[in-house]
Amino acid sequence: MKLTGNTIVVTGGTSGIGMGLVEKLLGLGDRVITCGRREDRLASLSAKFPSLVVKACDLADEAQRKAFVEWVAARHPAVNVLVNNAGIQLTADLTRAVDVQKVRAELETNVVAPLHLASLFAPLLAGKKGAAIVNISSGLAFCPLAFMPVYCASKAAMHSLTLSMRRQLRDLGIAVYEIAPPSVDTELGRERRPAGQAASHGGMPIGEFVDAVLKALEAGVLETAIGQAEGLRTKRESLFESMNR
Repeated sequence: MKLTGNTIVVTGGTSGIGMGLVEKLLGLGDRVITCGRREDRLASLSAKFPSLVVKACDLADEAQRKAFVEWVAARHPAVNVLVNNAGIQLTADLTRAVDVQKVRAELETNVVAPLHLASLFAPLLAGKKGAAIVNISSGLAFCPLAFMPVYCASKAAMHSLTLSMRRQLRDLGIAVYEIAPPSVDTELGRERRPAGQAASHGGMPIGEFVDAVLKALEAGVLETAIGQAEGLRTKRESLFESMNR
């Protein structure tokens, strides 16, 4: 994948991996468009990166997803890359009745939204030079942590969907990549941290992770598990028991 000269949509670009990708891609000279629910963060990003295109959008809402794609098509028809990055991570205790609304929210954000966006963007990307969709899954797609079963299952679904997406979209000239992160030092799961929302959990630094992502994409590797995620992919059975003691 050529990393320059693109018009790229990065979902969930207001924090974590998304923000790291936004900054790196802007530095490479790409036109970058990002969306997020938090308008204050979008405003801060715009102030920091004047060339960044931002749009408020709750990707958990079907109508807002459709409106966002229509807006991109009208204002930035050169779009040729979609990065499905936005996601949420919740816990669930399966020994008692689960909160079905939380389950639905997690699946809507982590599975339905990226699948829907890929299908909406596919006609816009078709036939364009460097057309690509990049799905951010997780090492936990291959070896789950039992205390957050829906999150892990949603990422396993994205792994499977990426395989099907790659096959279906190949005749449109759209390359489909999967990036499986390890634990990355982001806000994801911050509500479980006793020190509060800003607490670090000691995962891979965002900059280091993003550099690995771009290296893999530039090399044209269609499925990349980064750092400890590679072990989760290749040693899933042996690691499951030790991870879930």
